Amino acid sequence: MSRQLLYSLGLLGAATLIAALMIALRPEPTEEERVEQVPLVEAVALETSSGPIPVLAAGTVQAREEVVIAAEISGRLTYVNPEFRVGSAIPAGATVLRIDQTDYLNQVRVAEADVAAQRVAVLEAEQEVKIASEELERFAAREDGAGLSVQNQNRILPPRAMGGEAALNGPAQGAAKPASENAANGILATREPQLQSARAALDRAEANLADARTRLDRTRVRAPFAGLVRSESAAVGQLVQPAEPLGTLVAAGAYEVRISLTSQEAGLIPGLLDRGSARVPASVTAAYGGQTWRWNAYVDRANAILDETTRNIEVFVRVPDPVSGGKLGQSTASDAGRPPPLLIGDFVNVEITGASVGTYAAVPADAVRPGNQVWVVRGGKLAILPVKVIQRSDDIAYIATPTLDEGGQLVTGSLTAPIEGMALRVAAREAQAGSGDAADNSGA
Repeated sequence: MSRQLLYSLGLLGAATLIAALMIALRPEPTEEERVEQVPLVEAVALETSSGPIPVLAAGTVQAREEVVIAAEISGRLTYVNPEFRVGSAIPAGATVLRIDQTDYLNQVRVAEADVAAQRVAVLEAEQEVKIASEELERFAAREDGAGLSVQNQNRILPPRAMGGEAALNGPAQGAAKPASENAANGILATREPQLQSARAALDRAEANLADARTRLDRTRVRAPFAGLVRSESAAVGQLVQPAEPLGTLVAAGAYEVRISLTSQEAGLIPGLLDRGSARVPASVTAAYGGQTWRWNAYVDRANAILDETTRNIEVFVRVPDPVSGGKLGQSTASDAGRPPPLLIGDFVNVEITGASVGTYAAVPADAVRPGNQVWVVRGGKLAILPVKVIQRSDDIAYIATPTLDEGGQLVTGSLTAPIEGMALRVAAREAQAGSGDAADNSGA
């Protein structure tokens, strides 16, 4: 047998002996009881509330009143208010524009002169009526009319009434006259129609004077209310025409926020569709400069016609003091500063005081699972509860369920395969327990 083969057999034997010794000398394994792994979840306390539930929505701020500034007469602009610029504020009654008054002042003077002339004509007619009345009374007292002078007869009587051959070739004296002709002659003899004509001419002249003064007053265009200038296109020297748009003014006294609510959400607002019902309080919040500002508001009205696209109800929330009524809500800055105005076109959140619905809970919106269910840990076991979602926003959901008063911890984290009654561990509870154990050890 060769030497190389002997070496190989020796090595193999030594390795086998070492392996046998290692197996013989190895320690016995310790047996431990198997611990079942209980899923660990994140959860928060399930707290209940009662009373009115807020109705949450969002919408865009819009102007309640907006008018187009335009002239009612034609002319050349001689004045434009320096504040009539986009973004500036205009007080109520302030002169925004002024048109050249020269032509309209002349029209007023002409109308005043006409009125003065017509008043003189009325005075003359009144004197003639007085004289005619006196002459007619004397003429009636003397049947033959001999006492009347020819001059007075010519003033108060028409030629045919005085008779005679020289009465413009009229009918023979004593001939019968129609009753209508006698009545007309009697009315004219009193000079009353002439007085009425003079008074009518005076009324016409006074009306023309009023029109001239109105046109003169319209040379000054005033702001109908206090507001903000949205747009403007006026300059001194510009020739304007009636109804030509020269700018847009937005009323700053009150704004509106139009929101869209489902029928379920609208049903939470008491008396929403009742005409003449009491105002429902509300609030509008908006972010400005890293701070949250809140304005008091109320529900003004609701559109009784559903939106054809969304099938929702449009509700209009009015903000009565949008310029200076803001109050600081949640802020990250130490100095709030002066309250900003509510900005038209801003997208804001609206909270409306709803009706009382009994006991409910406000939970994170993500905690409501598909099918309107929530997971609650009670006594270390999982309870899957069907709930009624009363109101829901992007962050918060208001829910109700028959066993809500029993409390528990609401599961906010994910769970792979939830089964009713399965054991769960809550992360917050273990963290508290761990901190308590650490405190006990430090004290010991």
